Amino acid sequence: MSEEVILQDSNAAPIMPVQEQTEVASGDAFTAPEPLHRPIWHQILFGPSGLRPGWGLLLFIALIIGLSATTGAIVHKFHHPAKAAAPHSGTVVPQSAESSLITEGISFSLVAIATWIMGRVESRPVGTYGFGGSRKVVPFLAGLAWGAVFLSILVGALWKAGLLVFDGRLLQGPTILRDGAIWALGFLLVGLFEEYLLRGYLQITLSRGLASIYNMLFDTTHGEALGFGTAAVILSFVFGLGHGNNPGESPIGLLSAGLIGLIFCLTLWRTGSLWWALGFHASWDWAQSFLFGVADSGTIVEGHLFASHPVGKVLMSGGATGPEGSIFILPLLVVVTGAVFLTLPSQRASASAALSTEPATSAP
Repeated sequence: MSEEVILQDSNAAPIMPVQEQTEVASGDAFTAPEPLHRPIWHQILFGPSGLRPGWGLLLFIALIIGLSATTGAIVHKFHHPAKAAAPHSGTVVPQSAESSLITEGISFSLVAIATWIMGRVESRPVGTYGFGGSRKVVPFLAGLAWGAVFLSILVGALWKAGLLVFDGRLLQGPTILRDGAIWALGFLLVGLFEEYLLRGYLQITLSRGLASIYNMLFDTTHGEALGFGTAAVILSFVFGLGHGNNPGESPIGLLSAGLIGLIFCLTLWRTGSLWWALGFHASWDWAQSFLFGVADSGTIVEGHLFASHPVGKVLMSGGATGPEGSIFILPLLVVVTGAVFLTLPSQRASASAALSTEPATSAP
Protein backbone atom coordinates (compact mmCIF):
# COMPACT_ATOMS: atom_id res chain seq x y z
CA MET A 1 0.00 0.00 0.00
CA SER A 2 1.55 3.33 -1.11
CA GLU A 3 1.64 6.40 1.09
CA GLU A 4 0.24 9.75 -0.27
CA VAL A 5 2.46 12.75 0.20
CA ILE A 6 1.11 16.33 0.22
CA LEU A 7 3.63 18.76 -1.32
CA GLN A 8 3.50 22.36 -0.17
CA ASP A 9 5.62 25.50 -0.12
CA SER A 10 7.67 25.84 3.02
CA ASN A 11 6.30 29.41 3.51
CA ALA A 12 2.64 28.46 2.93
CA ALA A 13 0.20 27.80 5.74
CA PRO A 14 -0.28 24.13 6.48
CA ILE A 15 -3.20 22.57 4.70
CA MET A 16 -5.79 21.20 7.08
CA PRO A 17 -6.88 17.65 6.39
CA VAL A 18 -10.36 17.34 4.97
CA GLN A 19 -11.61 15.50 8.03
CA GLU A 20 -10.49 18.30 10.36
CA GLN A 21 -12.02 20.96 8.06
CA THR A 22 -15.33 19.16 8.28
CA GLU A 23 -15.13 18.99 12.04
CA VAL A 24 -14.37 22.72 12.38
CA ALA A 25 -17.04 23.67 9.88
CA SER A 26 -19.55 21.81 11.97
CA GLY A 27 -18.48 23.69 15.07
CA ASP A 28 -20.23 26.68 16.69
CA ALA A 29 -17.93 29.27 15.06
CA PHE A 30 -19.24 28.48 11.59
CA THR A 31 -22.91 27.89 12.33
CA ALA A 32 -25.05 29.28 9.45
CA PRO A 33 -27.28 32.22 10.47
CA GLU A 34 -30.91 31.36 10.96
CA PRO A 35 -33.54 33.15 8.81
CA LEU A 36 -34.62 36.53 10.23
CA HIS A 37 -38.10 36.31 11.75
CA ARG A 38 -39.72 39.74 12.12
CA PRO A 39 -42.33 40.28 14.84
CA ILE A 40 -45.93 40.10 13.67
CA TRP A 41 -46.50 43.80 14.41
CA HIS A 42 -43.57 44.66 12.13
CA GLN A 43 -45.04 42.59 9.31
CA ILE A 44 -48.39 44.36 9.76
CA LEU A 45 -46.91 47.87 9.70
CA PHE A 46 -44.12 47.42 7.16
CA GLY A 47 -43.92 45.85 3.72
CA PRO A 48 -41.11 45.44 1.17
CA SER A 49 -41.11 49.19 0.45
CA GLY A 50 -41.22 50.33 4.07
CA LEU A 51 -44.24 51.65 5.96
CA ARG A 52 -47.38 50.34 4.30
CA PRO A 53 -49.34 53.11 2.47
CA GLY A 54 -52.50 52.56 4.51
CA TRP A 55 -50.72 53.20 7.78
CA GLY A 56 -48.89 56.14 6.23
CA LEU A 57 -52.18 57.74 5.21
CA LEU A 58 -53.67 57.25 8.67
CA LEU A 59 -50.57 58.67 10.36
CA PHE A 60 -50.52 61.69 8.02
CA ILE A 61 -54.20 62.44 8.68
CA ALA A 62 -53.66 62.02 12.42
CA LEU A 63 -50.74 64.46 12.25
CA ILE A 64 -52.84 67.03 10.38
CA ILE A 65 -55.69 66.71 12.89
CA GLY A 66 -53.35 66.85 15.87
CA LEU A 67 -51.34 69.82 14.61
CA SER A 68 -54.51 71.69 13.61
CA ALA A 69 -56.16 71.09 16.98
CA THR A 70 -53.07 72.21 18.87
CA THR A 71 -52.63 75.33 16.73
CA GLY A 72 -56.34 76.14 16.96
CA ALA A 73 -56.27 75.91 20.74
CA ILE A 74 -53.25 78.23 20.93
CA VAL A 75 -54.78 80.78 18.54
CA HIS A 76 -58.14 80.67 20.35
CA LYS A 77 -56.41 81.34 23.67
CA PHE A 78 -54.94 84.62 22.44
CA HIS A 79 -57.39 85.67 19.73
CA HIS A 80 -61.17 85.50 19.44
CA PRO A 81 -62.21 86.13 15.83
CA ALA A 82 -65.62 87.40 14.89
CA LYS A 83 -68.15 84.80 13.82
CA ALA A 84 -68.06 84.01 10.13
CA ALA A 85 -71.20 83.73 8.04
CA ALA A 86 -72.68 80.25 7.94
CA PRO A 87 -72.43 78.40 4.63
CA HIS A 88 -75.31 79.23 2.27
CA SER A 89 -76.70 81.77 4.77
CA GLY A 90 -76.93 84.37 2.02
CA THR A 91 -74.43 86.62 3.82
CA VAL A 92 -71.00 86.85 2.23
CA VAL A 93 -68.40 88.61 4.37
CA PRO A 94 -65.42 89.86 2.35
CA GLN A 95 -62.17 88.21 3.35
CA SER A 96 -59.37 90.53 4.45
CA ALA A 97 -55.81 90.17 3.22
CA GLU A 98 -54.53 89.92 6.80
CA SER A 99 -56.80 87.02 7.72
CA SER A 100 -56.01 85.25 4.44
CA LEU A 101 -52.25 85.51 4.94
CA ILE A 102 -52.44 84.26 8.52
CA THR A 103 -54.93 81.45 7.89
CA GLU A 104 -53.37 80.13 4.71
CA GLY A 105 -49.83 80.59 6.00
CA ILE A 106 -50.54 78.55 9.12
CA SER A 107 -52.46 75.92 7.15
CA PHE A 108 -49.63 75.43 4.67
CA SER A 109 -47.06 75.29 7.48
CA LEU A 110 -48.97 72.51 9.23
CA VAL A 111 -49.20 70.45 6.03
CA ALA A 112 -45.49 71.04 5.35
CA ILE A 113 -44.58 69.88 8.87
CA ALA A 114 -46.73 66.75 8.57
CA THR A 115 -45.24 65.98 5.15
CA TRP A 116 -41.70 66.45 6.46
CA ILE A 117 -42.40 64.09 9.35
CA MET A 118 -43.76 61.45 6.98
CA GLY A 119 -40.70 61.87 4.79
CA ARG A 120 -38.52 61.08 7.79
CA VAL A 121 -40.68 58.14 8.82
CA GLU A 122 -40.63 56.64 5.32
CA SER A 123 -37.01 57.64 4.56
CA ARG A 124 -38.12 59.45 1.41
CA PRO A 125 -37.03 62.92 0.23
CA VAL A 126 -39.71 65.56 0.86
CA GLY A 127 -39.47 66.49 -2.82
CA THR A 128 -41.05 63.12 -3.58
CA TYR A 129 -44.40 64.58 -2.56
CA GLY A 130 -44.94 67.08 -5.35
CA PHE A 131 -42.50 69.95 -5.02
CA GLY A 132 -39.27 68.31 -6.12
CA GLY A 133 -37.66 67.90 -9.51
CA SER A 134 -34.93 69.83 -11.29
CA ARG A 135 -37.37 72.06 -13.22
CA LYS A 136 -39.24 74.40 -10.91
CA VAL A 137 -39.21 77.99 -12.18
CA VAL A 138 -40.25 77.40 -15.80
CA PRO A 139 -43.33 75.23 -15.09
CA PHE A 140 -44.34 77.53 -12.22
CA LEU A 141 -44.17 80.63 -14.43
CA ALA A 142 -45.98 78.80 -17.23
CA GLY A 143 -48.74 77.87 -14.80
CA LEU A 144 -48.97 81.49 -13.64
CA ALA A 145 -49.43 82.68 -17.22
CA TRP A 146 -51.99 80.04 -18.19
CA GLY A 147 -54.06 80.57 -15.05
CA ALA A 148 -54.42 84.30 -15.62
CA VAL A 149 -55.06 83.86 -19.36
CA PHE A 150 -57.78 81.22 -19.01
CA LEU A 151 -59.55 83.05 -16.19
CA SER A 152 -59.49 86.24 -18.28
CA ILE A 153 -61.02 84.32 -21.21
CA LEU A 154 -63.81 83.05 -18.95
CA VAL A 155 -64.53 86.50 -17.51
CA GLY A 156 -64.37 88.05 -20.99
CA ALA A 157 -66.90 85.52 -22.30
CA LEU A 158 -69.30 86.27 -19.44
CA TRP A 159 -68.91 90.03 -19.98
CA LYS A 160 -69.40 89.73 -23.74
CA ALA A 161 -72.55 87.64 -23.21
CA GLY A 162 -73.98 90.30 -20.91
CA LEU A 163 -73.76 88.03 -17.87
CA LEU A 164 -71.16 90.10 -16.01
CA VAL A 165 -71.17 93.87 -15.50
CA PHE A 166 -68.18 95.94 -14.40
CA ASP A 167 -69.13 98.81 -12.10
CA GLY A 168 -65.81 100.65 -12.08
CA ARG A 169 -62.31 100.71 -10.66
CA LEU A 170 -61.90 100.80 -6.89
CA LEU A 171 -58.14 101.25 -6.45
CA GLN A 172 -55.86 104.05 -7.62
CA GLY A 173 -52.12 104.69 -7.87
CA PRO A 174 -49.65 102.84 -5.62
CA THR A 175 -52.51 101.09 -3.82
CA ILE A 176 -52.98 98.89 -6.88
CA LEU A 177 -49.42 97.56 -6.65
CA ARG A 178 -49.54 97.19 -2.87
CA ASP A 179 -52.84 95.32 -2.69
CA GLY A 180 -52.05 93.35 -5.82
CA ALA A 181 -48.77 92.12 -4.31
CA ILE A 182 -50.38 91.28 -0.96
CA TRP A 183 -53.10 89.24 -2.63
CA ALA A 184 -50.56 87.58 -4.91
CA LEU A 185 -48.77 86.29 -1.81
CA GLY A 186 -52.09 85.35 -0.22
CA PHE A 187 -53.21 83.26 -3.18
CA LEU A 188 -49.77 81.70 -3.52
CA LEU A 189 -50.26 80.44 0.04
CA VAL A 190 -53.76 79.22 -0.87
CA GLY A 191 -52.27 77.25 -3.75
CA LEU A 192 -49.44 75.86 -1.64
CA PHE A 193 -51.83 74.71 1.08
CA GLU A 194 -54.45 73.10 -1.16
CA GLU A 195 -52.01 71.51 -3.60
CA TYR A 196 -49.71 70.15 -0.89
CA LEU A 197 -52.60 68.84 1.21
CA LEU A 198 -54.52 66.91 -1.45
CA ARG A 199 -52.05 66.37 -4.28
CA GLY A 200 -48.89 65.98 -2.24
CA TYR A 201 -48.41 63.18 0.29
CA LEU A 202 -52.02 61.97 0.09
CA GLN A 203 -52.04 61.64 -3.71
CA ILE A 204 -48.63 59.98 -3.92
CA THR A 205 -49.16 57.55 -1.05
CA LEU A 206 -52.74 56.61 -1.94
CA SER A 207 -51.56 56.00 -5.51
CA ARG A 208 -48.83 53.62 -4.31
CA GLY A 209 -51.25 51.71 -2.11
CA LEU A 210 -53.89 51.35 -4.82
CA ALA A 211 -51.25 50.38 -7.39
CA SER A 212 -50.15 47.51 -5.16
CA ILE A 213 -53.75 46.36 -4.82
CA TYR A 214 -54.35 46.48 -8.58
CA ASN A 215 -51.12 44.58 -9.24
CA MET A 216 -52.02 41.93 -6.69
CA LEU A 217 -55.64 41.44 -7.79
CA PHE A 218 -55.28 41.67 -11.55
CA ASP A 219 -51.59 40.90 -12.19
CA THR A 220 -51.46 43.95 -14.47
CA THR A 221 -48.59 46.04 -15.77
CA HIS A 222 -50.78 49.16 -15.52
CA GLY A 223 -51.14 49.16 -11.75
CA GLU A 224 -49.28 52.45 -11.37
CA ALA A 225 -51.57 54.29 -13.80
CA LEU A 226 -54.72 52.71 -12.37
CA GLY A 227 -53.67 53.51 -8.82
CA PHE A 228 -52.84 57.11 -9.65
CA GLY A 229 -56.06 57.62 -11.59
CA THR A 230 -58.24 56.17 -8.85
CA ALA A 231 -56.50 58.27 -6.20
CA ALA A 232 -56.91 61.38 -8.37
CA VAL A 233 -60.67 60.81 -8.71
CA ILE A 234 -61.11 60.21 -4.97
CA LEU A 235 -59.07 63.23 -3.85
CA SER A 236 -60.50 65.53 -6.54
CA PHE A 237 -63.97 64.60 -5.30
CA VAL A 238 -62.83 65.55 -1.79
CA PHE A 239 -61.34 68.80 -3.18
CA GLY A 240 -64.62 69.74 -4.85
CA LEU A 241 -66.70 68.75 -1.85
CA GLY A 242 -64.46 70.81 0.41
CA HIS A 243 -65.61 73.96 -1.35
CA GLY A 244 -69.16 73.24 -0.20
CA ASN A 245 -68.50 75.17 3.03
CA ASN A 246 -68.02 78.39 1.08
CA PRO A 247 -70.99 80.78 1.27
CA GLY A 248 -72.52 81.22 -2.18
CA GLU A 249 -71.18 77.93 -3.58
CA SER A 250 -73.32 75.99 -6.10
CA PRO A 251 -73.46 72.50 -7.68
CA ILE A 252 -71.70 73.72 -10.85
CA GLY A 253 -69.08 75.38 -8.66
CA LEU A 254 -68.44 72.14 -6.78
CA LEU A 255 -68.23 70.22 -10.06
CA SER A 256 -65.81 72.68 -11.62
CA ALA A 257 -63.60 72.63 -8.51
CA GLY A 258 -63.42 68.84 -8.70
CA LEU A 259 -62.62 68.92 -12.43
CA ILE A 260 -59.89 71.51 -11.89
CA GLY A 261 -58.46 69.19 -9.23
CA LEU A 262 -58.35 66.38 -11.80
CA ILE A 263 -56.50 68.63 -14.25
CA PHE A 264 -53.93 69.44 -11.57
CA CYS A 265 -53.51 65.69 -10.96
CA LEU A 266 -52.94 65.26 -14.69
CA THR A 267 -50.07 67.76 -14.56
CA LEU A 268 -48.58 65.84 -11.62
CA TRP A 269 -48.84 62.60 -13.60
CA ARG A 270 -47.14 64.09 -16.65
CA THR A 271 -44.37 66.04 -14.93
CA GLY A 272 -43.91 64.41 -11.53
CA SER A 273 -44.32 67.78 -9.78
CA LEU A 274 -46.95 70.34 -8.74
CA TRP A 275 -45.12 73.46 -9.89
CA TRP A 276 -47.36 74.09 -12.92
CA ALA A 277 -50.49 73.41 -10.87
CA LEU A 278 -49.31 75.78 -8.13
CA GLY A 279 -48.75 78.62 -10.60
CA PHE A 280 -52.10 78.07 -12.33
CA HIS A 281 -53.97 77.80 -9.02
CA ALA A 282 -52.46 80.99 -7.60
CA SER A 283 -52.95 83.21 -10.67
CA TRP A 284 -56.45 81.85 -11.41
CA ASP A 285 -57.61 82.79 -7.89
CA TRP A 286 -55.74 86.10 -7.95
CA ALA A 287 -57.30 87.15 -11.26
CA GLN A 288 -60.78 86.27 -10.03
CA SER A 289 -60.62 87.87 -6.62
CA PHE A 290 -58.26 90.84 -6.97
CA LEU A 291 -58.09 91.74 -10.66
CA PHE A 292 -61.72 91.37 -11.77
CA GLY A 293 -63.41 91.53 -8.37
CA VAL A 294 -65.65 88.52 -8.97
CA ALA A 295 -66.51 85.84 -6.44
CA ASP A 296 -64.13 82.89 -6.19
CA SER A 297 -66.06 79.72 -5.32
CA GLY A 298 -68.54 81.87 -3.43
CA THR A 299 -66.00 83.99 -1.53
CA ILE A 300 -65.06 87.61 -2.13
CA VAL A 301 -62.11 89.63 -0.87
CA GLU A 302 -61.43 93.16 0.29
CA GLY A 303 -59.20 95.48 -1.70
CA HIS A 304 -59.90 94.28 -5.26
CA LEU A 305 -59.13 96.35 -8.34
CA PHE A 306 -62.48 96.31 -10.16
CA ALA A 307 -66.04 96.08 -8.88
CA SER A 308 -68.37 93.79 -10.80
CA HIS A 309 -71.61 91.86 -10.43
CA PRO A 310 -73.31 88.97 -12.27
CA VAL A 311 -76.63 89.35 -14.08
CA GLY A 312 -79.03 86.88 -15.67
CA LYS A 313 -79.67 83.24 -14.88
CA VAL A 314 -77.40 81.82 -12.20
CA LEU A 315 -76.61 78.75 -14.30
CA MET A 316 -75.22 81.02 -17.01
CA SER A 317 -73.63 83.82 -14.98
CA GLY A 318 -72.46 81.79 -12.01
CA GLY A 319 -74.35 84.03 -9.61
CA ALA A 320 -72.89 84.33 -6.13
CA THR A 321 -70.46 81.49 -6.86
CA GLY A 322 -68.61 83.54 -9.47
CA PRO A 323 -67.34 82.43 -12.89
CA GLU A 324 -66.65 78.92 -11.58
CA GLY A 325 -70.40 78.51 -11.09
CA SER A 326 -71.20 79.22 -14.75
CA ILE A 327 -71.63 76.42 -17.30
CA PHE A 328 -69.24 78.45 -19.45
CA ILE A 329 -66.42 76.98 -17.38
CA LEU A 330 -67.05 73.40 -18.55
CA PRO A 331 -65.93 73.82 -22.20
CA LEU A 332 -63.09 76.05 -20.97
CA LEU A 333 -61.76 73.22 -18.79
CA VAL A 334 -61.68 70.97 -21.86
CA VAL A 335 -59.45 73.57 -23.53
CA VAL A 336 -57.26 73.76 -20.41
CA THR A 337 -56.83 69.98 -20.52
CA GLY A 338 -55.78 70.21 -24.16
CA ALA A 339 -53.25 72.90 -23.28
CA VAL A 340 -51.77 70.59 -20.62
CA PHE A 341 -51.25 67.80 -23.16
CA LEU A 342 -49.82 70.17 -25.77
CA THR A 343 -47.52 72.28 -23.60
CA LEU A 344 -46.41 69.98 -20.78
CA PRO A 345 -44.03 67.29 -22.03
CA SER A 346 -44.55 63.96 -20.34
CA GLN A 347 -41.68 63.20 -17.96
CA ARG A 348 -42.73 59.74 -16.84
CA ALA A 349 -39.33 59.02 -15.27
CA SER A 350 -39.89 61.83 -12.76
CA ALA A 351 -43.49 60.87 -12.12
CA SER A 352 -42.68 57.16 -11.77
CA ALA A 353 -39.94 57.90 -9.25
CA ALA A 354 -42.49 59.60 -7.00
CA LEU A 355 -44.91 56.70 -7.31
CA SER A 356 -42.33 53.94 -6.98
CA THR A 357 -43.16 51.04 -4.69
CA GLU A 358 -39.48 50.14 -4.38
CA PRO A 359 -37.95 50.34 -0.91
CA ALA A 360 -37.10 53.87 0.17
CA THR A 361 -33.39 54.39 0.72
CA SER A 362 -32.76 58.00 1.64
CA ALA A 363 -34.30 60.55 3.95
CA PRO A 364 -34.26 64.28 3.28
